[in-house]
Amino acid sequence: QASVLDSTPRRSVNYKDAKLKTFTEKGLSNVSSLLLSEEHKLLIVGARDAIFALNIEDVSKTISQEAWPAPEANSSECEKKGKSRNEDCRNYIVGIHRVTENNLYVCGTHAFHPMCDYMTVDNGKIQLKRQPKFSKGKAPYDPKYTYTSIVVDGELYSATENNFLGSQPIFQRSLKDSSLRTENIGCWLKNPNFVYVDVVRESEDSPEGDEDKIYLFFSEVAIEYNFKSEVLISRVARVCKGDKGGQRILQRKWSSFVKAGLECNFPKSNYPFNVIQDVFLLRAPKWRDNIFYATFTSQWSLQNNSAVCTFTMAAIQKVFNEGNFKTFDIIHHKMMESIKPNPVPRPGTCINNNLTKSGYKTSLDLPDQTLLFLQTHPLLNDVVMPKDNQPVLVKQATIYTQIVVHRVTATDQKQYNVIFLGTDKGYLHKALSITGKMFIVEEVQIFPSEEPVKNLQISPTRGQLYISSPSQVVQVPVAVCSQHKTCWDCVLARDPYCAWDTMSRRCLNIASKDSKGWIQNVENGDASECP
Repeated sequence: QASVLDSTPRRSVNYKDAKLKTFTEKGLSNVSSLLLSEEHKLLIVGARDAIFALNIEDVSKTISQEAWPAPEANSSECEKKGKSRNEDCRNYIVGIHRVTENNLYVCGTHAFHPMCDYMTVDNGKIQLKRQPKFSKGKAPYDPKYTYTSIVVDGELYSATENNFLGSQPIFQRSLKDSSLRTENIGCWLKNPNFVYVDVVRESEDSPEGDEDKIYLFFSEVAIEYNFKSEVLISRVARVCKGDKGGQRILQRKWSSFVKAGLECNFPKSNYPFNVIQDVFLLRAPKWRDNIFYATFTSQWSLQNNSAVCTFTMAAIQKVFNEGNFKTFDIIHHKMMESIKPNPVPRPGTCINNNLTKSGYKTSLDLPDQTLLFLQTHPLLNDVVMPKDNQPVLVKQATIYTQIVVHRVTATDQKQYNVIFLGTDKGYLHKALSITGKMFIVEEVQIFPSEEPVKNLQISPTRGQLYISSPSQVVQVPVAVCSQHKTCWDCVLARDPYCAWDTMSRRCLNIASKDSKGWIQNVENGDASECP
């Protein structure tokens, strides 16, 4: 069950009292990307014209940095095309990807001429190879375009705009020889805002011999409604990792790209949260138990309300593997459920044991009718519904821009999924569901002035969050248990990270030591055991 419409934080910490480690320096602006490099004990930060390697244990300490401005020729060309020299015609480092342990792949806008380069990490020192290549589709032209990317097994999957005008959205795979991209037609992508991309290793323990899948989350202009004004809708799209495109139809294009709507609202409510803002994949030991957490806002909200919904793998798979497709009805001039039988093999299906037995060893062997259907019918009729058919959390007058989730085992061995949410005003909310009711345990002001949270990363092993606004990076512990001075305060906080240690008589993070004498009661906040 979701909580009441407005969860008020139970505890609020202002910026001064939070005493956070902060990285900021003169000229630092437009922090666009963060990469946690646990093995090198670094946080790599992409900003405007520069990349920084910070100490993962204390981000206020810079270990090394690389300047990477756009060349003068690019800046002049960009300015000639009517862009602002000081704002648009710079190099915004939007993507930092791990290719191997010591090798990163970094991409920037490069004054409306996107470029990517390799960068090595050695003993804390970052160094660009200084052999950048034009990288259309791997990074946006304009820093204002939305962008999401991931490297999976040496391949870069990136979603952004593919031309100077920003009129050609693209989701592509590149780096190795087998580059693929989306078809450039409106039914595939229509004015999308790309949010998140990730891999689910569905080949593991698959009796059908299934492939790994890449999932892309975005919002776009809905093609299924015939309204006068543009209605946005949130989507999840899926492609097969082993996709090689089609032989005659969809050559060098995705032969498996299918998409479905995502719903996040209360049943019978006329108030949909239709614009997805961010996604986090909470991985479980078995991929079938993975859960996608997503934050949404509403296109029509005057108060800027936000909701958090969760989507299970089972719900997503059911729609992708069993649902019908939508088709354009010429008579009624609108999208309707296709009543024709689907071609065989089913469009969007990855190569598995059954298809291999039928002679389809790769996507290049798929019949034209399957690919022709997919080319014009990528949209599924059914929408993916959230768990319990409603949000887990709704917050008024707040825009949640970023989300991460951490699964914590309390002293009673019960597991809690703790949700950390960054807001557009520079606050961090920490929420968890206890006996079916969602609490915002704490709100922390993380920046001295109002700035949006642009990036939020978690290091579960270190118990630290790394958060950036356009002008700074801060490090926030997942819990500051020492702020609870008495056993009663400690237990009543109902924070799964914190428990009262009867030996030292202090409130401590349960990860900090093994103790036989913890007092904690997350479920009921019962402090009667306190001395």
